[in-house]
Amino acid sequence: MIRPSIFIADDHPILIKGLKDLLVEKGHEVVGTATNGQAAMNFILKNNPDIAILDVEMPFLTGIEIAKAIQKNNCKTKAILITLHKEVELYLQAKKINIYGYLLKEFALEEIEKCIQSVSENKPYFSEKIKNMLGYTQESKNILKELTMTERRIAKLISQHKSNKEIGHLLFISPRTVEKHRSNIINKLNLERKTGSLSIWVQKNKHLFR
Repeated sequence: MIRPSIFIADDHPILIKGLKDLLVEKGHEVVGTATNGQAAMNFILKNNPDIAILDVEMPFLTGIEIAKAIQKNNCKTKAILITLHKEVELYLQAKKINIYGYLLKEFALEEIEKCIQSVSENKPYFSEKIKNMLGYTQESKNILKELTMTERRIAKLISQHKSNKEIGHLLFISPRTVEKHRSNIINKLNLERKTGSLSIWVQKNKHLFR
């Protein structure tokens, strides 16, 4: 089996060393490293490594900006992002630009080999650990299928802190009908019947209503 050429960029030298030592020990070919985004992009555009492991936040250019440049320049390099951040918005942004891999730094050493193997087979690898932390699980997505279109619209408006009166005005239904829909949503989501339970759930899962 041909091993992919791998490039690593992170502004923390200790993480670079840890990843490089692990990958070399496992027989992978690490062709270069960089500690800032500009140096990373220069290397990638010039050398076209098979895989680039990129820190999301680096001086000069972010990992996401580099990934976009890779696509714009039609490079064969497949980008894997590693990050300390657990924000849903960043995760969804990475998926939107077709990143090949996405890992949290705290699990990078644990998951990187599995990720590289998957990416080498042209299968994107998004860590289950971060998906679970963000509540972006298959279970959550399946739950949404239980809701009607109106219930999903109401849940989205609740996530935007709209009142029953405001929701009713936007959807041309009465506040009382909104309340009935809220009750149905609570039943379908199997939430506790206490004040604020639905609001808390939609805030935690508002990325599902985009």
